[in-house]
Amino acid sequence: MIMAKNEERVDKWLWATRVFKTRTISSEACKKGRVALGGVAVKPSRTVKIGDIIEVRKPPVTYSFKVVGLTENRVGAKLVPLYLENVTPQSQLDLLEIVKISGFIDRRKGLGRPTKREGRDLQKFNEETMDNMGWDFDFDDDFFDEEE
Repeated sequence: MIMAKNEERVDKWLWATRVFKTRTISSEACKKGRVALGGVAVKPSRTVKIGDIIEVRKPPVTYSFKVVGLTENRVGAKLVPLYLENVTPQSQLDLLEIVKISGFIDRRKGLGRPTKREGRDLQKFNEETMDNMGWDFDFDDDFFDEEE
């Protein structure tokens, strides 16, 4: 972990640790009040120090990251844990999962067919739900053939 400085601009740090794809998007999020430090919205030029907890609102979830290290250069995905720790509350992560699932169930008219991935996720959700409910719907095909 390289620590040349003891503080870094929040927009630059969020971009460097891959929270946002570009620095411009990171700065815009700060300007729109989606980034907070200690519960207070921050400007892009606000500096962060090791130990600070940064809250990033990406609707519908508010992520929380603890600053573990400082960097001004963008790091590879494998190196991100050296610079931040995800301390997002479980309730927020559960909310994210609920939103993903509800996207299948409450699909608005006109959005087209589900993608393969959405179909697999919906099938997995249905199977898990049926297993948790204790329902067993394995029909015996021979039963229906004998009636004819």
